[in-house]
Amino acid sequence: MDEQRRVRLERLRWHCRRALLELDIVFQRFWARGEELTDNDEAALEKLLAMEDHDLWYLVSGRTGTDDPQLTSMVERLCRS
Repeated sequence: MDEQRRVRLERLRWHCRRALLELDIVFQRFWARGEELTDNDEAALEKLLAMEDHDLWYLVSGRTGTDDPQLTSMVERLCRS
């Protein structure tokens, strides 16, 4: 992995630290699985992380949905046990 990509992933991990404990747990489990991320996955994760915590929680918990298939796919990956 090149240095630029490593820095980008570390930045994404840092932004996954959320004020809502429930989201923190979801993101911790996601990173612990060690899944490989494509550039599209990283872009989707960045879009999700730009959301307010409560809006993101509603999406992750299934209370709301999205018409964006890229975001839907990333939310599904986040929610895997």
